[in-house]
Amino acid sequence: MAGIKVACLVLMCMAVVAAPIAQAAITCGQVSGQLAPCIGYLRSGGPVSRQCCGGVRALVAAAQSTADKQAACNCLKSASSAIKFNPANAASLPGKCGVRIPYKISSSTNCATIKF
Repeated sequence: MAGIKVACLVLMCMAVVAAPIAQAAITCGQVSGQLAPCIGYLRSGGPVSRQCCGGVRALVAAAQSTADKQAACNCLKSASSAIKFNPANAASLPGKCGVRIPYKISSSTNCATIKF
């Protein structure tokens, strides 16, 4: 009887260890790389290039989980402060590329409270 209890305990421990942990697969390097062609538009406006929109679409497609979307949001938030882009241009970029994201690209966005 004790052997069965030990076996059950071992199986439960294995299940806990094997359970997936929510972790973002998207890195800030990937976000920056995908959006590098957009820097000109983000700073000064003008036409949005095909390469920029391709990067935006690829980024949206890659961010499937909540953790991915929050990681991308945090990267965009950091980039908006570092690059000093025009807030109106940043807000309009997803629409110009024909995609929707559930948050505003801004240094004031609280990515942790966004529900995806």
